[in-house]
Amino acid sequence: MISKSELKYYSSLLNKKYRHKENKFIIEGRLLLEEALKSNQEIEIVISTHSFAETDQDFLLQFKHVRHETVSQKEFTRVCDTSTPQGIAGVIKFRGADKNKLNLINDDLIVFIDNISDPGNLGTIIRTCDWFGIKKILLSKNSVELLNPKTIRSSMGSVFHLNIFNEIDLQTDIRAIQKNGYKIYLADVKGEDVFKIKDQNKIILCFSNESRGPSDELREIADKTITIPRFGAAESLNVSSAAAILISHLARSHHY
Repeated sequence: MISKSELKYYSSLLNKKYRHKENKFIIEGRLLLEEALKSNQEIEIVISTHSFAETDQDFLLQFKHVRHETVSQKEFTRVCDTSTPQGIAGVIKFRGADKNKLNLINDDLIVFIDNISDPGNLGTIIRTCDWFGIKKILLSKNSVELLNPKTIRSSMGSVFHLNIFNEIDLQTDIRAIQKNGYKIYLADVKGEDVFKIKDQNKIILCFSNESRGPSDELREIADKTITIPRFGAAESLNVSSAAAILISHLARSHHY
């Protein structure tokens, strides 16, 4: 049985302050729980409604080695961020990538996300990277929180599959990686047509703030500014849409 104090503690993880303090976050729904399990994430507890436990026993068997507690529907809403919860949630102990290993990165293509403000965009970019086989993402200090519930949901579990380096500093961390032979490709509305760029290994592909675009700092250290050719009248693309196109093109050259 889960105590009132425990329920209060877990509900506090819906707050960014306590997620960072405890290094834990809540996931909701079958898909995220299954992805967390398959990715060997450390699941502290599974919480479900009484009705879910009664009707979905087969699903819960997967978590027989994890503590499982049932609560009323009203109590369950205290640990949920969604308006129509599925009746099951879990608490994950966050296991981020080790920044001390940044100097060991040797992938052909990595993604740097700088000052992205929308958690849905961040989650979608993470999911896109996962689809195209990118294993490492660098997330700047001034970007939206990685553990934001909307980011986690939008990633559809991909957040568990990748090495995501958090709190990345542009001047120290990115410059250090750049010295290891990486070229910085900056995505922007104006730049070199990405489809005309010849294949090149060791690329850091950078995406910036949705409304303000790349910072002056990022422009200064970029080796190349790239863009997607426009054939219509739209002023710009959503950053997650642009990321899907650019990542698809650059990743293909490394896989085929």
